[in-house]
Amino acid sequence: MPIPEMALSPVKFLHWEAYPPMAVGRVYCTAALWAGRIYVLGGCSENGLPLDLAEVLDLETQTWCQLPPLPTARAGASAVTLGDQLVVMGGMDAQQSPLASVEVYHPDEGKWERKAGLGQASMGITSLEIDGKVYALGGMGSDTSPQAFVRVYEPVKDQWLSLASMPTPRYGASSFLRGNKIYVLGGRQGKLPVTAFEAFDLEMKSWTRYPCIPSRRAFSSCAANDRAFFSLGGLQQPGPHNFYSRPHFVSTVEEYDSEQGVWLKPTRSSRMREKRADFVAGCLGGRVIVAGGLGNQPSPLGSVESYNHVKRRWEVVAPLPSPRCSCTSLQTSNMLFVIGGVSQGPSTAVEALCLRESV
Repeated sequence: MPIPEMALSPVKFLHWEAYPPMAVGRVYCTAALWAGRIYVLGGCSENGLPLDLAEVLDLETQTWCQLPPLPTARAGASAVTLGDQLVVMGGMDAQQSPLASVEVYHPDEGKWERKAGLGQASMGITSLEIDGKVYALGGMGSDTSPQAFVRVYEPVKDQWLSLASMPTPRYGASSFLRGNKIYVLGGRQGKLPVTAFEAFDLEMKSWTRYPCIPSRRAFSSCAANDRAFFSLGGLQQPGPHNFYSRPHFVSTVEEYDSEQGVWLKPTRSSRMREKRADFVAGCLGGRVIVAGGLGNQPSPLGSVESYNHVKRRWEVVAPLPSPRCSCTSLQTSNMLFVIGGVSQGPSTAVEALCLRESV
């Protein structure tokens, strides 16, 4: 029988599948899924320069195909699937400057097309496709300052419109669509992690502030399921009364209960088993998943854990075949893809944690 969305699937129903490697190892690449294919765009190679490389993996045949190059080499861009097109926006160029350019790939035609720019150069945008429009939130500008912009792209008019700005400027935030609201958590302002938790109402076109994430951690990850939002792990900075003299990895788990409207008090068992930062997080079979990252070991982590929200504890999952940090992730209802990142250098690995759909 199919597993209901918030039922808790057994850990044994989760397994890793390794796909053929990418042609070039890369980090800070951008990924999108369309018609059973994963498109991997741009990123940085081992020389640290942005790439114009675009390639596509057919999940059924497990074969890669190189695409026409991106018109603009870029790393740290944002991308969404919009109908039968891929929209790529922002990111960083070879001079390490943010980009305002927007480009669209037409898979059926095998061609790139330049579209109306964002208006302001931005990297670290968080973006979503909702009802045939693209929403782009936040970013870091050319002067390195965080942005509060909220822009919506209307493809018929090839036009970006401005909406009410986020209360808290930030880049590299996490965004989740729940009902008619876009929830935005975390992100950064320069070196400072952001704890603000805010939501944009798509009907009212206005923002609501929620209680902030209780602790401030750099390189943490966020996840969400139907009942809660999570801020996970990261690197804790020493405070004036902190015992630690330098930044340290943490296993912190902050859980916001949507029904109660509060951040739940952490318990000893609700902490992750392993301290980690700069890792992939997602949700499969009612479980929050964390994979890889950096910890107290000299090399990237391969460990993977899943959160049992019923018992409020973490359970071990089969390890990541290629231990990595700084990965690009892509989530479907039953797969969590971990793409590229850093092992010894930029990685070519593409692997997916898969959930069996029936019991």
